[in-house]
Amino acid sequence: MPKSLTYFVSDVHLGLQVGDPAAREGAFVAFLQGIDPTQTDALYLLGDIWDFWHEYRDVVPKGYVKVLAALISLMEAGVPVYFFPGNHDIWTYHYFEELGMRRLTQPHVVKIGADTFCLGHGDGLGPGRTGYKIMRWVFHNRFFQQCFSSLHPWLAFRLGNGWSRRSRLGKNITYTFKGASEPLYRFCAAFPEPVQYFIFGHYHARVDMPVGASARLVMLGDWITGPNWLVYDADAGKLNACDGR
Repeated sequence: MPKSLTYFVSDVHLGLQVGDPAAREGAFVAFLQGIDPTQTDALYLLGDIWDFWHEYRDVVPKGYVKVLAALISLMEAGVPVYFFPGNHDIWTYHYFEELGMRRLTQPHVVKIGADTFCLGHGDGLGPGRTGYKIMRWVFHNRFFQQCFSSLHPWLAFRLGNGWSRRSRLGKNITYTFKGASEPLYRFCAAFPEPVQYFIFGHYHARVDMPVGASARLVMLGDWITGPNWLVYDADAGKLNACDGR
């Protein structure tokens, strides 16, 4: 029997010292363990699953064993797990692939059931925000990545986690998505291919709005305010938002 369900999740921010980090990690593990592999075609991790991730050739962040075990369990049961690096977990070089996950880059267009999806984390897409795009280029630049990797892990992780705490999320400021004036919406409206669903995270704002006559922009909120994910049922041709309640 064909599997009909596809899951999308983003912005869990594992390790962020805001709210109850242990409870947030436990809720994410419960979500992963609740996915039925006999009904699930794929799981897409749309970035910022970790609040800060940087791996060296021989060193990766400690912890998150239950999360990784749950992901491995899904993959061993036949569920492909795809991941997009976000702006907080950019520095993923090979470890996730060694575990069996498949890395994607945004914007990624994929046919699921009868519908076409455009997926990604959402940061840096669309016009404007030149300063942020320069910073994003620096973070993705191999030379600067190698410079950061030359730091001892003790220092690198303290700098990285400190940067995260000082970011917009670390200040726990809620973002209000401004609709059609947003660069991300303008990116979707100008997209050259026919798409039924644009799905992104990054903004920490739950959004579901039309794009043109036949597409929708659907954005996931963050897990700091509570578990939330999207599930697409290919048999019904329907995308549903879930919040774990």
